[in-house]
Amino acid sequence: MKNPPRPLVISVIGASDASPEAEALAEAVGRGLAERGAVLVCGGLGGVMAAACRGAKSADGTTIGILPGSDPGGANPWVDIPIPTGLGYARDTIVVNPGAAVIAVCGAYGPERLLFGTAFPTTGMGGAMLTLLHCDMPDEHKEAVAGRNLQRLLDEVDLT
Repeated sequence: MKNPPRPLVISVIGASDASPEAEALAEAVGRGLAERGAVLVCGGLGGVMAAACRGAKSADGTTIGILPGSDPGGANPWVDIPIPTGLGYARDTIVVNPGAAVIAVCGAYGPERLLFGTAFPTTGMGGAMLTLLHCDMPDEHKEAVAGRNLQRLLDEVDLT
């Protein structure tokens, strides 16, 4: 008997104290991933993580939160599957590693900390890493850019 195909898992990372602009972009990213059938994995807390989960849930997506603490109740309300690690922020590589790709929303300290030392490619579209930087543009333009980049990522990343 053949096993059913596994869903595509994409990691979304970003600051817990994100700007409203970064949160709007993260929400669009989460929604775009869910619309394409991907499972979203993140750090499960606030800011970019909560916004991405909120976006995914708005499109009936599945979300996984890899939590630094030991209490699953510490997850944001849009996390379907909280995974408490008790590792503190050493859990960061666990957030990144399950994803076929990583989307870093906002060029804040958080995403760079998550990627440092993980051996995960950080070379843009040539690798499995897409970095979305927020900028001063209307929300509908950010959503359009996120959607096109997400589609390009899903089309170009070799998952075999």
